[in-house]
Amino acid sequence: MTALDIEIAVIKYFNPRQNIIVPNVSWGLWNKEYKTLHECDIISLTGSSWATEIEIKVSKADLLKDNEKRHGHTHNLIRRLYFAVPEEMKDFALANIPERAGLIVVSARRNANRRYVEFAKECKINKQAVKWTDKQRFQLARLGAMRILGLKEKIKKLTER
Repeated sequence: MTALDIEIAVIKYFNPRQNIIVPNVSWGLWNKEYKTLHECDIISLTGSSWATEIEIKVSKADLLKDNEKRHGHTHNLIRRLYFAVPEEMKDFALANIPERAGLIVVSARRNANRRYVEFAKECKINKQAVKWTDKQRFQLARLGAMRILGLKEKIKKLTER
């Protein structure tokens, strides 16, 4: 299973009809006011302005290497942190993700056109997290919209072959 397979399954699960969901957020959002800068594989922002970060891992080595990151996936704009892994990594991930993080397991099996998504471990809520301002919500939505052009260009390139 690829990172893209997991990304699609997680985005479908968190439901972009109800939440603002943007993959690969790093530049254009964080600033000095928030003290840390790190890339989020996926950010899901609820209608009530609470953010969840989902970190995707498809190999044991990548999961272990994540422990070396200085930021530790800690940010006062992130209320919940989950790691998402393929089903075969479930036990390894449970033993190696941060204690405060939750675990999402994505199965290769499908129900209709969706992969099965299981919450194998709930996360601990970051009590220092703050709700996003309207300005921050708009910026996240803007970053998500900016992805559309690049994706359409890739599709066009693939269909021209």
